[in-house]
Amino acid sequence: MKTFRIACAVVFVAGIVTMIVTSIVSNNMGVMVTTGVLTAIAAVVLLAVTAATEGKPFGGITDDIAAERLERRIEALVATGVNETELRGIVRESIKLGRGPRG
Repeated sequence: MKTFRIACAVVFVAGIVTMIVTSIVSNNMGVMVTTGVLTAIAAVVLLAVTAATEGKPFGGITDDIAAERLERRIEALVATGVNETELRGIVRESIKLGRGPRG
């Protein structure tokens, strides 16, 4: 993934440099627009690949909401007398199991 991000960064920098140089040297709108479109496509591809490989939505707010909901449920169980250390250990192991072999 790191190599892919570096490649996208190279495309971004090369695209920006090409647009600037083309506008100064030849003022060729076709090359500038094509370079801009290719740079934008590279950005969208980077976003899509990152979202697909990390398994997270584009916004992290859903993770925060789910974490808050889970914490409230843990607190409610602790309030009924469940051992908090044991419960948090179970949650930790569940997270490891859910992440699978790469986690």
